Amino acid sequence: MTAKLEWTDVGMLADIPRRGARQVVTPDGPIAVFRTHDDAVYAIVDRCPHKGGPLSQGIVHGAAVTCPLHNWVIDLQTGAAMGADEGCARTVPVRVVEGRVSLGMRVVAERAA
Repeated sequence: MTAKLEWTDVGMLADIPRRGARQVVTPDGPIAVFRTHDDAVYAIVDRCPHKGGPLSQGIVHGAAVTCPLHNWVIDLQTGAAMGADEGCARTVPVRVVEGRVSLGMRVVAERAA
């Protein structure tokens, strides 16, 4: 079996405020979709690696988000905790095409016999 990406449309880029986020509920759990000041878009599992705080409710600065519970700073590109903190939130592939945001959800494809 192999895994492939299936792109799922989650809405317009304009619906996500600059330096803000939106939570998208998926069968695998909530995903936080972030938009930076310069319109870069990132997606990570909406759960801080420290105590599970909702990253989508955090403060976006540059290409990072600060968790609203305990102020851990998470790199939006890698999902890694920054500074002296250790841990990582899983990133999710994201793309913007003609102003629409899509998430790359992994699906398992059966191998042909």
